[in-house]
Amino acid sequence: MRTVYHLPLSPFSRKVRLVLGEKKLAFELQVENIWRRREEFLILNPTGQVPVLIDDGLVVADSTAICEYLEDAYPTPTLIGKTPTARAEARRLALWFDLKFAGEVTSNIAYEKMTKRLLGGGEPDSERIRAGKDNIRYHLEYIEFLTERRNWLAGDNLTCADLAAVAHLSVIDYLGDVPWSEHVKAKNWYARLKSRPSFQPLLTDHVAGVLPPKTYADLDF
Repeated sequence: MRTVYHLPLSPFSRKVRLVLGEKKLAFELQVENIWRRREEFLILNPTGQVPVLIDDGLVVADSTAICEYLEDAYPTPTLIGKTPTARAEARRLALWFDLKFAGEVTSNIAYEKMTKRLLGGGEPDSERIRAGKDNIRYHLEYIEFLTERRNWLAGDNLTCADLAAVAHLSVIDYLGDVPWSEHVKAKNWYARLKSRPSFQPLLTDHVAGVLPPKTYADLDF
């Protein structure tokens, strides 16, 4: 059985779970509290970060490497595109969310509100949280710009770009900090992904001491 070492509100872990779900590949989840620096886990991934995938004895670490591996090993359905142009655009946008959104939004909101407490890093920095809330607006505007011109973010078909984006946004949504009412077109795109079977397990995730808003698990939010 495939195993994914993860944290429930790690967007990178969520991206891998979504890819596995879209490809209809069975897997088990193993929560890894990375702040404990468990020796057995460090052998699997010396960076000490999640996600890590174990697939028939093969160890693959890092969400991008895992998703590329899954695309190569299990190419149907494709989540990267069928042409060089489509693949380049899907990869570009996946990295936009894994790097730019993560640095400007996820690290400011999710880290300060949740991860910092788990790591014993002290009180949340309100300035960073405020910056994250400001930054998310232009990312939502970019999603709206793309979906006004395309069926999905990178083109006609669902790709890793959509899954990376929704993985990050779902974490911020769990914390109640996505201004959906101001970005209805982005909300409609998110609702399409939220209703997919691959997304449903994410709606049952919970972190002790951090309760999501009631709308988090509501498909008609």
